[in-house]
Amino acid sequence: MEKRIEKQLLKKANRPQEQALKLHKFYRGKIEIIPKCRIKDFNDFAIWYTPGVAAVSKAIEKQKELVFEYTNKWNTIAIISDGTRVLGLGDIGPEAALPVMEGKALLFKYLGGVDAVCICINTKDTEEIIRTVKILQPSFGGINLEDISQPKCFEILERLKQDCEIPIWHDDQQGTATVTLAALINALKIVNKKINNIKIAMIGAGAANICIARILIKAGVEPGKIIMVDSKGTLHKHRNDLKQTHKQKWELCLKTNQENIIGSAPDAIKNSDVLISLSASGPGIIKKEWIKTMNNNAIVFVCANPIPEIWPWEAKEAGAKIVATGRSDFPNQVNNSLGFPGIFRGVLDVRAKTITDEMCIEASIELAKCAEEKGIGPNNIIPNMDDINIFPRIASVVGNMAVKQGIARNNLSKKQIYSKAQNIIKRSRQKIKFLMDK
Repeated sequence: MEKRIEKQLLKKANRPQEQALKLHKFYRGKIEIIPKCRIKDFNDFAIWYTPGVAAVSKAIEKQKELVFEYTNKWNTIAIISDGTRVLGLGDIGPEAALPVMEGKALLFKYLGGVDAVCICINTKDTEEIIRTVKILQPSFGGINLEDISQPKCFEILERLKQDCEIPIWHDDQQGTATVTLAALINALKIVNKKINNIKIAMIGAGAANICIARILIKAGVEPGKIIMVDSKGTLHKHRNDLKQTHKQKWELCLKTNQENIIGSAPDAIKNSDVLISLSASGPGIIKKEWIKTMNNNAIVFVCANPIPEIWPWEAKEAGAKIVATGRSDFPNQVNNSLGFPGIFRGVLDVRAKTITDEMCIEASIELAKCAEEKGIGPNNIIPNMDDINIFPRIASVVGNMAVKQGIARNNLSKKQIYSKAQNIIKRSRQKIKFLMDK
């Protein structure tokens, strides 16, 4: 009986990949550009192009900030990737990354009303990527860095945040951290544990988990109670191999793992309250016997793509109280799509100059509230994407925090940000519904 159920679950888990090949070929991509201005007849082009458009260009030349008022820069971002770390598939190149970036653009538009342009670049060089983003700034209101390998992704984000006039966001870092914290907030409520009193094992020391650790610490987790594991074992103060080669990992070596546990994944997981794994695609990366060594009411986040490190039903059989993955076909999907559309909506609407950790934490708290208000339980610790209201709510708290931190060009109230976001997202959904109906 159990074997039959497992076979059915595996079949269900593999179905989206089978359908994707067929439907991507049918539609030949997922996004296209359509005009939003009136084109009643050819006379209208005298307004939208020459000679009328010259007046608009002259106005912007005199006052550069008018570009936000007269063009779509206010609502347009670039999704930039070099294709070196795509969805757990690794370095598959910019062409193979393009379908993923198109999917991201689709989510931006449908969930956040944000127009996103996919730019997959044919370079892996850090300096070239940084220069590319800088010279693209005039056309975009923000930049979403995507699927760029570490450790260069840290330097790219850090330098661009310092040097650019528009917000730069790396979704694999900040987006994953935001949604993971939201899920953890509610999971801890269910098991009645406090964030400042839990031990966390983190398997995988990539861009996502390193940023998650930073955000968790800012949100109240004791640094010494985090034990992170990379491909060579636990991070600890004697990992001199990282001292010169990986700044971010070395900082965690000094800050985390107060017990100085030297070992591998099973050693980190033993007696932990929470497991957050973003490592290699599974199954079989995390073993059932490791989960059994965790504390009572264990929380397990296994979020590798496209297959979690251990199947959720196996983790439950091993004693986990709450299990989350990155997949939509299992309960508790820890999905970046719950965060970045609303975050960018808020950032664009107040014209924020950057995106801070405090803004991410506000988004996490609000996202957790959205789920709690509808009732949380072991199988629903985080909202689903079909709740349209979560995105303007996230936009409002993120935009409001940007105003409080003095990094917003538009000093709107929280209520104004919410209303604006709600209208833009509703309009985007209505457009797509109209196209589907026709």
